[in-house]
Amino acid sequence: MYAIIENGGKQYRVSKGDVVLLEKVAAQPGDTLSLPEVLAVESEGKLHLGKPYLENASITARVIGQGKAKKIVIFKYKAKKNYRRKTGHRQPFTKVAIESINFAQ
Repeated sequence: MYAIIENGGKQYRVSKGDVVLLEKVAAQPGDTLSLPEVLAVESEGKLHLGKPYLENASITARVIGQGKAKKIVIFKYKAKKNYRRKTGHRQPFTKVAIESINFAQ
């Protein structure tokens, strides 16, 4: 059984026991999250699709921790104009473990 969820404009294929890096959520490690934005669920060989979300499905996840991704360097440059700008960005994330996929047909 797996589900496709949406979080932060991205889609993730998750199963029970998976560890996923989601967009930052205000939660402490050990907290339980409910993710209601379920796009599709595969159960017993059948794929159930939402329009756009399934109303009778949700994902229960446990927060493992917070963190920041690897730094991305942004370098702007214009040839022959002595224009150079270097900045960086580290995207914050929340690491969660999928505990269960709740789906009622």
